[in-house]
Amino acid sequence: MAVPWLLLLGGLTTFFLGHFVWAVVKHFLTTEVPSSLKHPVKLRVVHCFVLFLMALGNTLEKLRICTMNKFVQFFGDIGAIKKDPTVLVTNMRFGSIPVRLFQPKAMSSQLRRGIIFYHGGAAIFGSLDTYHNLCSFLVRETDSVLLSVGYRKLPHYHHPVLFNDCLSATIQFLRGLETYGVDPSRVVLCGESVGAWAVATIVQVLLSSPSLPKIRAQILIIPIIQAINFCLPSHQKSKNVPFLTREFMIFCLCKYLAIDVSWKDAMLTGAVIPLDKWKKYRKWISSDNIPRRFWSQDLQPEFLGCFNEAAYLETKHIFDVQISPVLADDKIIAQLPEVFLVTCENDILRDDGLLYKKRFEDQGVPVTWNHVEDGFHGCLVLFDWKFLSFPCSVTIVNTVVGYIKNI
Repeated sequence: MAVPWLLLLGGLTTFFLGHFVWAVVKHFLTTEVPSSLKHPVKLRVVHCFVLFLMALGNTLEKLRICTMNKFVQFFGDIGAIKKDPTVLVTNMRFGSIPVRLFQPKAMSSQLRRGIIFYHGGAAIFGSLDTYHNLCSFLVRETDSVLLSVGYRKLPHYHHPVLFNDCLSATIQFLRGLETYGVDPSRVVLCGESVGAWAVATIVQVLLSSPSLPKIRAQILIIPIIQAINFCLPSHQKSKNVPFLTREFMIFCLCKYLAIDVSWKDAMLTGAVIPLDKWKKYRKWISSDNIPRRFWSQDLQPEFLGCFNEAAYLETKHIFDVQISPVLADDKIIAQLPEVFLVTCENDILRDDGLLYKKRFEDQGVPVTWNHVEDGFHGCLVLFDWKFLSFPCSVTIVNTVVGYIKNI
């Protein structure tokens, strides 16, 4: 009887060890950790672990046991929630959309500011649980009421499900602000990464709903605001920096936008951009809009690949303002509420934020910009992971708190 168990144990050990070795090898062969990042060894360890979980998840998905993202999400959420005795947490549903309401337990003689939060995770990872502690911290430190939106994600839901879920939850919350003790004149939309993209698109759509309370401010943390130009300086400089490498970014975009991954090279080289559209939009999305101090010495010139009409027809929805909000007309941008923008130096999406910043400034929209020199994509969610936290994580959270408290 002992032999089958030993064989099973040996097989499992080989299975897990093989995936771990693959993750470590992949990390060191394909990943770059810039010297400006603090605690590089810690980042390598965390990234190797994430790659290990993704490798296991992909194998389990192929075996039809569970999807990769659910497997990784399960481990990411284990022990994630920490109870805060000063914050009341209520799980609710707005229709089919799970939301989580955070309210200070202390009584208040006046209405509080409100925050609507959309989490990050590349439309694959991230959850109400993953960002629970961050939301609780924001509520405690700013004495605000916060609604966290648990939108539906890949692999089963594609664009525009994420957008529609966030918009529907936002509208329902805005219609009942006083029920939650929120001041209608002090509502903030806040998001990270793809959550910041949700902020950028939703705040534009809400301009056409004058019956709803006006959004007081928008907080964009390492946002993605376009899916057209992948030759920007940060796309070249940080293409192999964890946690959002160029390979993973284009994979997530293709999956979310229901674009066949075979078109990724055409997208990366600009072969999907017709010349007339480039002439129309380059004033907003070309590298010329990025300050020269952010250009590296080995920057390759920006160019369009040989136009591929078939690729364009499969990907042309990337020019929709609901996908690339930076393409909105000047009259729309000029009406948007003030902005708090966070960019990270070692983030492939750094220049997305800088492009949008220039659009705001050109149209007279007040912008408060915080650039984190030692920051990298995805560092925000690690802010309370104790020994796995990074100084840049704490810096971002504290600056966001400081901004919200002044609203």
